[in-house]
Parts: sequence; structure tokens; C-alpha cells
Amino acid sequence: MTPQLQQAIRLLQLSALDLRQEIQEAVETNPMLELDDNQDHDSLDELLEAESGDDPEREVDGQSVDVDIDTEWDDAWETATPATPGAAGDSDDWQTRKVAPTTLLDHLLWQLNLTPMSMVDQAIAYAIIESLDERGFLCADTDELIDASSHTLGEDLPDDGIEADEVEAVLHRLQHFDPPGVCARDLGECLSIQLRMLATDTPWREQALQLVNQHLSLVEQRDLASLKRRMGLSDSELTEVLSLVRSLSPAPGESLNQSEPDYVVPDVIISRRGKRWQVELNPESLPRVSLNQTYAGMVNKTRNEADSTYMKGQLQEARWLLKSLQSRNETLLKVATRIVEVQHDFFEYGEEAMKPLVLADVAEAISMHESTISRVTSQKYMLTPRGIFELKYFFSSHVGTDAGGECSSTAIRAIIKKLVAAEDPRKPLSDNKLSSLLKDQGIQVARRTVAKYREAMRIPASSDRKRLV
Repeated sequence: MTPQLQQAIRLLQLSALDLRQEIQEAVETNPMLELDDNQDHDSLDELLEAESGDDPEREVDGQSVDVDIDTEWDDAWETATPATPGAAGDSDDWQTRKVAPTTLLDHLLWQLNLTPMSMVDQAIAYAIIESLDERGFLCADTDELIDASSHTLGEDLPDDGIEADEVEAVLHRLQHFDPPGVCARDLGECLSIQLRMLATDTPWREQALQLVNQHLSLVEQRDLASLKRRMGLSDSELTEVLSLVRSLSPAPGESLNQSEPDYVVPDVIISRRGKRWQVELNPESLPRVSLNQTYAGMVNKTRNEADSTYMKGQLQEARWLLKSLQSRNETLLKVATRIVEVQHDFFEYGEEAMKPLVLADVAEAISMHESTISRVTSQKYMLTPRGIFELKYFFSSHVGTDAGGECSSTAIRAIIKKLVAAEDPRKPLSDNKLSSLLKDQGIQVARRTVAKYREAMRIPASSDRKRLV
């Protein structure tokens, strides 16, 4: 495998963000390259037009059909606008500034510093806060908190030590910190803390307190009949109480312990132009790099042999990089176009119209190796009117139908989700029932396959979905 081919393969599998970094490093180390926002791409336009052709018809199953898809490069480089914060000259645009996320530990320590406490109570508070898990629950018992507090105080530890009542008193104060429900020792206490913070005239507050303090196990078991009998409530009343409990946070710490979001830059944009779907590369994801003509023109004018050899080597590497980038863009456009051709009904009607598609199908259609298709669909994203999807999303296995056709597993998952959303919450659909309903639509899916799809979509089992209303 030649170095040029290795480079082309590496660039092909990079995401848009990784590709930008790769290009930036190449520009910084190779004087023959420069970033350019207004470079000429006539040759690439002509190449892409030659690939797509002027004939809108394609051969599908031996028949000529109108695909209704445009593949255009457009004037991507010239129409792109910089998205640099503060481009309008507003130096006080504080909303665009990146702020480091606040963790639960930082948030609680900030509140603790504003709370007047004795030195002993403060040491206990530090021990409690440092013993919280990511949910905001206390994971240490009283003896462990006493030992940790005593170690922190050292010589300042009172002669009579720290009593359990002192730990309990400090814990009670911390349980009134934000977020509500923090520093609880279990789920029942967490929900109880949040309920007690509500106004006393909140409807169903007392019944909700009774439920979380005495009957939470029945809720976990979905034993609604026993729950109504023990609390003396009707169906409608119990529904109101459960609704109030569900409005609480079972893990208050997670609202602050959130990781930074991973931003996705779509590589391909799909848009509707009349009756046709247009496929084009995202100009914002394309690296704007070109040859530095000034340095390139100096290659044959250098008298020093060492300098001439170095500059020729850099020029060759620059050309290889530009060629690899062009190849990457062409391949990405070909694959995206083929995906849109096959999944045309998805863009028209949604997930339930998704067709089966595997890598080998695309590889055969565009005369490329299957491994190349795998690389070009990894970490590449498509912006569509239905949202942003990774290219791999459009690939799925097939399931046979009674009519002798094939149905995509993605379409089956969409149908299962639709059936569950429309079910009677009093009598949720079991996996067997879902399998039967799919069979009525001509789709042969076993119960365990339904269960696998349901779990993949994080839909609870029927027993866990049962509700009063």
C-alpha cells in the first residue's frame, strides 16, 4: 500500500471535526499549503458533473426509472459565511462565550461557603458533600462521616469528639441546599425532601408524602390494586398522586453532573427542491485549503540543492493531500447520493418506509469496495428535513414479509414504537401481542426479536409500562 493510498484511507474515515484538525496541522507544517476561503473549484465541479451525468434516469432492477435526485456541488466555497463569534464587532457578546460546566460538588461547596457554620459543622458538611455519588445520594454511613470529619479537624477536634446527632443535624441542613432532594440516603428520602419543599397547600402533597414514605415498594412492583386499597384512594385520585410524584427528580445530582455535549457537523445536506431531493456537501465542513502559489513557484528557482529537495518534497505532499481530499469528497457524495436513492421513501414518509440496505448494496452500486463504504459512513452525518442522522443509520438488516418482500429492521422498530405509543396504558401490549400485530401487517417477527428491538429502543416491558391512565 503506497503512502498516498494510506493517506487517502485515513482522511476518508475522519469525521468533519477531525478532518479540520488534520488540515490545520498540515497547513502549519507544510509551507506549500494555505487556507483559502475563495478558491477555484472548476475542475472538481466538472469531475462531479461527469460522475452524476445529465441523464436523470438510473437503472434499478433492470428498469429505467426517474430517481428525482440532484447531486450538486454549487458554489459552496463562495456562499459559505464564517460563523466566528463576535464577527459583528460586539466584544460584549457574553452569550457566545464558553463557560465551564458547574459540577454538583462545586455547586454545593459554593452554597456551603455562604452558610454560617461552626468549624466542626463545616468539617462534617465537607465530609457529607464529598461522599455523594453522581446522583446526589449520600453513600457513607454515620460512622464513616464521623471518621472523615475527625481526620479533617485534626488537632481542632473537640475533646468529646463528634456525636451522631451532630452529623444528622448538618445533613438536615444540607438537604435544604439546591438542587432539591440532594444528600438523601435513598430514593424515598430524596422524593420526600422535594415534597416537603413544596407549598403546604399543594394538591395531593400529603398523599404523595404517605406514598413515598410508606408504599414506594408497591409502586416499584406496579401493584396498583394494593396501593389503592392501603391508601384508600380511587383510580382518579391515585393518578393525581402518582402524577405529582413523577414530577419530582429521582436523581437531582444529574442535573448538574452533565458532560459537555458533543457537537456534530453534518457532512452532507439533503434538501427538497420541488419534487426532487438534492444532495450536496456541507460547505461548512469542507476544509478550505489550496496550494500556496508563491512558494510553489520558488521550487525551480532555488539554487541550494538541499532547499530544492525539501521544497519539492513538500510540494508533492501538498498535492497528495489535495488529491486525497478531492477523492474523499467525491466518494462521500457518491455514497450519500446512493443512500438517498434507496431510502427515497424515508425522506418522504418517515422511518416506517425505511428499506433494507447493507454496505454491499452500496458498494456494488457505485463500484467500490465494501470496506471503503464502511469507512465513509463512519462518523459522517447527514442533515435532512427530518433531523441529523449518521450515514450508518440508513443501513439495516431485513425481515421477510408474507408477500415475499423484505422489511427493514429500522421500519419494524418504528412500527413497534408507534404501537406502544398508541396502546392502552391499563393493558400494555406484551411482546407476544406486538409480534402478533406485526404478523397481521404481513411482517414475520418472533417474540424474542420484538423484545430485542424494544430493549434497544429503551422501551420498558409491558409490566413496567402499566399505568392507571
